[in-house]
Amino acid sequence: MNVADAGTVFSETVRGRLHDGVLVVTIDSPPVNATSASVRAGLLAAVEAANADAGIAALVLTGAGKIFIGGADIREFGQPAVDPILPDVISAIENSGKVVVAAINGAALGGGLEVALGAHARIAAPSASLGLPEVKLGLVPGAGGTQRLPRLIGADKALDMITSGRALKAQDALSVGLVDRIAAGTLLDEAIAFARSLTGAPPRRTGRLPVPVTDRAAFERARDAVLAKARGATAPREAARLVELSIDHLLEAGLAEERATFLKLRDSEEAAALRHLFFAERNAGKVEGLEATPLPLTTIGIAGLGLMGSGIAAACLSAGYGVVGYETSDAAAEAGHARVAAIIEKAVSLGKLSRAAADEQIARLTASSDLAALKAADMVIEAVFDDFDVKSDLFRKLDAILPEGTLLATNTSYLDPDKLAVVTQRPDRILGLHFFSPANLMRLLEVVRCGKTSDVTLATGLAFARKIGKLPVVTGVCEGFIGNRIFSAYRAEAERLLAEGAYPQEIDEALEAYGFAMGLFAVNDMTGLEIAWARRKRAAATRDPAAFYFDVADKLCEAGRFGRKAGRGWYDYASGVRQLAPEVNAFIDDFRLRNGIASRSFTRDEIVGRLVSAMAREGQAILAEGVAQSADDIDLVLVNGYGFPSARGGPMFAVGRSTRN
Repeated sequence: MNVADAGTVFSETVRGRLHDGVLVVTIDSPPVNATSASVRAGLLAAVEAANADAGIAALVLTGAGKIFIGGADIREFGQPAVDPILPDVISAIENSGKVVVAAINGAALGGGLEVALGAHARIAAPSASLGLPEVKLGLVPGAGGTQRLPRLIGADKALDMITSGRALKAQDALSVGLVDRIAAGTLLDEAIAFARSLTGAPPRRTGRLPVPVTDRAAFERARDAVLAKARGATAPREAARLVELSIDHLLEAGLAEERATFLKLRDSEEAAALRHLFFAERNAGKVEGLEATPLPLTTIGIAGLGLMGSGIAAACLSAGYGVVGYETSDAAAEAGHARVAAIIEKAVSLGKLSRAAADEQIARLTASSDLAALKAADMVIEAVFDDFDVKSDLFRKLDAILPEGTLLATNTSYLDPDKLAVVTQRPDRILGLHFFSPANLMRLLEVVRCGKTSDVTLATGLAFARKIGKLPVVTGVCEGFIGNRIFSAYRAEAERLLAEGAYPQEIDEALEAYGFAMGLFAVNDMTGLEIAWARRKRAAATRDPAAFYFDVADKLCEAGRFGRKAGRGWYDYASGVRQLAPEVNAFIDDFRLRNGIASRSFTRDEIVGRLVSAMAREGQAILAEGVAQSADDIDLVLVNGYGFPSARGGPMFAVGRSTRN
């Protein structure tokens, strides 16, 4: 194939045009220029044509639009491979007799970065980002990423990038040697000039470079930290093994092992679970029939600048909103302002925020003890104590002073927002925004559609959630919404296991082996036992006396065992670390004796099976009641808000897979 100046079509998604002897190959496959079969075939055809044409001195690969190559084509997930496969395409690029320069015009992710690694040089736009996020889908890079990246940037840095899935911005990529240049002007013009400058020497083939000398002991410490953090997930462990393989093995051996590992993981339960969550996130917050246009929001009011409110404020400021905070006294308002500022300053100290950006965010924050200050807000979020009388009194006062169009949102965890809405004259402009603590860090946000919430209000809440970087999951009204209601069922089943013969440490060990970062009782100790105790005491008058009630948690609180902050809860913390508590086991034994329960032992699989099944049963009830829109939403809530291991896909997915298998 001769390449004409007028341009050549190499496939439906890849075209080429000559620029004074340099063939610019453009990938144009909206929306993300994924490495589809058409893209792979086009790239291979372009490289072969260039090498066969004496009039072409070099090639430049780039993407149309704002993305270089965004990764694999998700439409091919789970489908048989179609030739040419990506490793073969990248091999052709790397072994090209003509210089190949990757002009990275935007995101180069997964297979996109692997294509760039196969090129002989890389120049990036200032806005580019580069990463290998495969571990987030239960995979390892399958087209040379684990073998070529260490040869460019060193095994230690490659280990961090690949096992975390973290993307680098262009300037960071330049500093570690992942790209050779950042374009100061027009990317393509500079890439063409760069390619011409390289034609007088043999191409620099990434795969033939030695891995830069590594402090092996430091690398092994970093590898061991990855293994410890993986908590049963296979992909990070395998990725670490493959990066280490690159240090001592030739490229061909490393590529063969990488491909075999990729194919094995691609068909694994872990990858299926993470793909499930990937697609679930794509649909999160979508409501059938919701076509309303969100209201514009510029200023967010936050009533209550305690732990939760200050986190919400920080998230809003980070997204560019102005924030007006309210507290009941001047001293409390001043303390709240300082609390928010401290969150921002911590981001500066961690290198996540510049000094100038921090100052600009703090300048958009005001805090006042005058409720009328909230009139400036387009939406007010209450974040006060989770007590109906406190919240309803606040809503009455806000309703009386706020402009008619202002939205009101409640951050309640358990209270009925419909009952809060009826104390106002704007029930159509009331919704729930259930943040998870710390609100500036946790991704999940339950967006509660109350009985009279209008479509415009809901659409605005969803748009707000996305702007502040949250994963919005729409829920209807019930006690605890999706997450806390299922968590209550989970806790109740754990208490039944205690009554029947298990002990807290056995349950927590089983959960942690399954992939939870912390077991249930360790989590309870961390959050504190007294709040749930107060809620149980309030509910005592209406509790069914015939229903099962495990009173050991009450007895722990009566004994002053309020959790980690008290030095003792379900466990003892006198030494500063979690230790078994004989006193707690004695309380449990006494409960069995008082209730005539003969204890039995449980395997870890039995414990996990009971607990996950309890979550899924409650999830089915939530679906039947129309509280949740889908089982996928339930899985997203449990994974992102309650520590359910992502490698298991969530309780609905896990139970569904076990039933099918």
